[in-house]
Amino acid sequence: MSEPIIQIRNVTKRFGNLAAVDNVSLDILAGEFLVLLGPSGCGKTTLLRMIAGFEMPTEGQILIDGQDMSYVPPNKRPVNMVFQSYAVFPHMSVTDNVGYGLKIARVGKTDIRERVEEALALVRLDGLGGRMPDQLSGGQRQRVALARSLVMRPKVLLLDEPLSALDAKLRAQMQFELADIQDKVGITFVTVTHDQDEALSMACRVAVVNKGQIAQLAVPSDLYEYPANRFVADFIGSVNIFEGRLVVDEPERAVVDCPEIGRIYLNHGVTGAHDAAVWAALRPEKMTMSKRGAGAAKDAPDGHNQAEGQIRGMSYLGDITIYEVKLASGRTIRVSRPNLSRFDQEGFTWDDKVSLHWHPSSPVVLLS
Repeated sequence: MSEPIIQIRNVTKRFGNLAAVDNVSLDILAGEFLVLLGPSGCGKTTLLRMIAGFEMPTEGQILIDGQDMSYVPPNKRPVNMVFQSYAVFPHMSVTDNVGYGLKIARVGKTDIRERVEEALALVRLDGLGGRMPDQLSGGQRQRVALARSLVMRPKVLLLDEPLSALDAKLRAQMQFELADIQDKVGITFVTVTHDQDEALSMACRVAVVNKGQIAQLAVPSDLYEYPANRFVADFIGSVNIFEGRLVVDEPERAVVDCPEIGRIYLNHGVTGAHDAAVWAALRPEKMTMSKRGAGAAKDAPDGHNQAEGQIRGMSYLGDITIYEVKLASGRTIRVSRPNLSRFDQEGFTWDDKVSLHWHPSSPVVLLS
C-alpha cells in the first residue's frame, strides 16, 4: 500500500445551517485513481473544491503531501484541476493552451516545447498542436484540458465531472483512456462523478458520498458485491431490495423471512440480532428464471430461494434482456438474462408464468 498523498481529517463545510460536508475523514493514496461518487447535492464537489483550495473547511484539516493546506492558496498547492467545462482558451492554439501554465511559470521555451509535445503525445493529440479549439471534437478538447493540467506535473490531478459533456459512446471510450493515462503518469487522480458506470470502470477505489458523509469506501467490485448499507446497494447498479426479519443467524447459515418474496437462505452468517428487521438485496443478474415448474432452488432448503411470478415487461438491451416480473405478493422486481445467442431458447414473452431461483451466496443482508 502507498502512503497517503492527501489526508482529510474531520472536515466539515457549512453553508449557513447546511453541512454540505459533514465530518469527513479520508486518506487518498499516492498514485491511486480515487472517485468521489454520489447523487447531485451530496457534497462530493464541495469536498473536491476544498482539496483544490477554492473552498475552505469550516472545521477540520486537509494535508497534501504532509503539508497543512489551511493557509495555502489554490495556485500554491501541488494540485491541478480539470473543470467540467474544460475552460480551453478559444483564441489560443492547442500548443499555446497546453503550454500556458508553463509560460506563466516562466519555464524556458525549449523546456516548454518538449513538455508540451510530451503531454500531447500522452493524450494522443500528436500533430494537432497547431489547431484551434473550434477545430476539435468534444473529446479532443477534453484531452487538451487534461494535457494542460498534466504538463504542470502536479502531485494530484483533480477532475470535476470531466466526461459529462461527452456523448455516451465517447464517454465510455474516455473512461478507459483516463484510467490508462493515470496508470502511465502514476500521479494521483481524484475525480468527481454521479455516473456509477464511470466510477466503477476507472477507479482504484470509490468513495460513495451521501448527505455530506462517506457511506462506503471500497474497490469497485466490493461496492457492487458487498454494499455496506441500503443506500450503497440501491445507488450502485440495479437491485431488488426486500424488507424482512432475520429468523436464523448461525456461523454457516442465515435465513431472512421476506413477506414479498418468501424465505431467503444464505450460506453464511450475518452477525445481526436475531429477529431483527433487515433488508435483503438481490441483483437482477443473480436470479435464474425458467418456465414455471422447473423445480426447487439448488443448494437451498426446500421452500427457500424460490418464487413464482409473471412477466409484465421486457427490455431488450443487446447484451442482456431485462424482465419485469410481478410476484404473487404484488411486488414487481427486475430479472436480467444475458443474450448469449441470437435466439432465446426458452422463448420468454409477455405474461409468461415463470419460476425464479437464486444461489445462497447471491443475496446480501443489510442491517442499515
